[in-house]
Amino acid sequence: MLVDLWTQKGRISFLACATQMCFFLMLGGTECLLLAVMAYDRYVAICNPLHYALVMNHKVCSQLVAASWITAVPAVIGETGLIFSLPFCTSHMINHFFCDIPPVLKLACGDTFVNDIAFYVVAVAVVFIMVPFLLIVVSYGKIISNILKLTSARGRSKAFSTCSSHLTVVVLFYGTAIITYLQPKPDQYEEMGKLISIFYTILIPTLNPIIYTLRNKDIMMALRKVLAQLLV
Repeated sequence: MLVDLWTQKGRISFLACATQMCFFLMLGGTECLLLAVMAYDRYVAICNPLHYALVMNHKVCSQLVAASWITAVPAVIGETGLIFSLPFCTSHMINHFFCDIPPVLKLACGDTFVNDIAFYVVAVAVVFIMVPFLLIVVSYGKIISNILKLTSARGRSKAFSTCSSHLTVVVLFYGTAIITYLQPKPDQYEEMGKLISIFYTILIPTLNPIIYTLRNKDIMMALRKVLAQLLV
């Protein structure tokens, strides 16, 4: 994608398109699962702080990360293989800036019903969006319930700040992804879909390091200095 943006050729081979889609879905799907794992981590840290070091030890963290990758990889490879095994029509113009599933499926000849079901039910609804999102909602439901039981306003503020960065990333990432993949299919939504996809493919990953380090005092001091210099 970066080469195409640099050269302005706008061409990609069949194999490169399949590879790009596979890695995009693999990394995106893994991020969804990792966000659910991080929500569980925040739940343990806030609701069971005394047992945190025991529950979320290095072995458990490694297993959760490995499970996220192991779950995403076979589902993505199978979905990509299913899509690129379809016959494609004479028009090979992808109405997008990268090889995503909906615009590629529009180029396929014949019946794509099985692929649509596999994508929206298995890949989107079950593996990558709905199940991780429901796990995040359940985790934060328990977190909020626990925080509201705290009598100290300072304790509630500290608990909320512990999960503020992760919650911000979840809202940004899932909000744009859900709008993109679960929106209606008419052509008038295509331009909006391309615009929104820029957020979860480029903008949000770029902002992630900043969002996750906003609670770091050194980062905040450096940010204040930069803002002060810009305002002078």
